[in-house]
Amino acid sequence: MKTTLPPHSHLHALFNPGDFLDCYAVNSTLELRHAANELMSFPWWVRGLMILRNALVRPFGLTTETDETVDKVGLFPIESESATEIVAGFDDKHLNFRLGIGRDGERIYLATWVQPHNVGGRLYLGLVMPFHVIIIRSSLKRIRDR
Repeated sequence: MKTTLPPHSHLHALFNPGDFLDCYAVNSTLELRHAANELMSFPWWVRGLMILRNALVRPFGLTTETDETVDKVGLFPIESESATEIVAGFDDKHLNFRLGIGRDGERIYLATWVQPHNVGGRLYLGLVMPFHVIIIRSSLKRIRDR
């Protein structure tokens, strides 16, 4: 279900007017790191979309790979981790992007913050938004009630 970002989320400190922020949550008893790993273990069709995305944006100099030596959740480098939230993501030329995966009572939430830097970032966000919602809901469905 779509919900508001819990007050304790570190994503609140990043948010400015004009940024994108959404949050979805499901009931789950999974430990936070396990839930994060499950959420970011994408099915074949999402991995295929990521391969296509990387091929399309590489000529524009956008990030297509991350440092393999850093701690990650799925494809995304972890920026911070606490008992209640993992924040992962990166900055790029066209936008800054973070995921907040956290626990709020009996719920696990998955929040996305995006700060577009220019027209290219806003266009990119608009193009990926339909896929974003489908991927988020699909990911949360995998951990619901577990």
